[in-house]
Amino acid sequence: MIGKVIFGPKKANTWVIIQVESPKVLQKHLVTYGIDAEMAAYALDRNERARVEYDDDHDCLLLIYNAPKRRLSNSFNETFPVTFFIKDQRIITISNEENQYIIDGMREILAAEKNYSIHSFLFECLYFITTSYFPIVESMVQERNRLTKELRERTTKDNLLALSDVETGTAYFLTSAKQNVLLLEQFRLGRVVRGLTDDEVDELEDVQIEAKQLVEMTELSSQILEQLGSTFNNVLNNNLNETMRVLTVLSIILTIPTIVTGFFGMNMPLPGVDSPLSWIGTIVFSIVIGIIVHLLIKFYFKD
Repeated sequence: MIGKVIFGPKKANTWVIIQVESPKVLQKHLVTYGIDAEMAAYALDRNERARVEYDDDHDCLLLIYNAPKRRLSNSFNETFPVTFFIKDQRIITISNEENQYIIDGMREILAAEKNYSIHSFLFECLYFITTSYFPIVESMVQERNRLTKELRERTTKDNLLALSDVETGTAYFLTSAKQNVLLLEQFRLGRVVRGLTDDEVDELEDVQIEAKQLVEMTELSSQILEQLGSTFNNVLNNNLNETMRVLTVLSIILTIPTIVTGFFGMNMPLPGVDSPLSWIGTIVFSIVIGIIVHLLIKFYFKD
């Protein structure tokens, strides 16, 4: 299915929305609009990184921008590439279930202002995609704070795994945000910028500012998560060391009665063995030695 929206001064611009599930059919549609097969292949790659390219032979601009997924994937947040083609006063996008919220946002942008130029519309869309990261990042920060509070009270495996998921999602966002910033810088240095108006250049700068703020925000969150992970790892190691120390002390103390009773159980004459209270003496003797050993361990291995 192909949708078209006319916009811009004198209704000269067209937004083409291609919604096709089959990669072969999608490529066929792109070629129909004059998109080179090699550039069309980039749009079909779901793992394509953010990039911007200009095809001189076909006078076509390709821009792939990283966008956040609204839903969790494998228990953590991920991103996906959104492809824009600009050719012959057309801006072409590919619609699917994953990026439907972006298509809806683009419709709202045109509904509010239909006099956008091709590049102004593109920059507004990039601005919308960039700002859509922030609510998700803020929710990840809230989840991080909640998990941190629970981990301070009790360090459990489930909470540690949940914190790891937040850290993984933040890493995805940070990598994608850095790629977007690099893309915008490359776009700024490309030949397309020479034909932009002052207003369009300002809009591009606005997108760059938001993209850089996103990098700073996710980078800070990533550093905090890394520090938290290191801290809780140290806490777990200290708890393990403390447990092993207690067990070691107990094992040493518990060997004392065995030594004492074994000594008095030898088949040889010893002082006091004929007394009916000798077993009480061995118990008292074991307790005294145990207390002495405990005090010595506590003195030499005190914190």
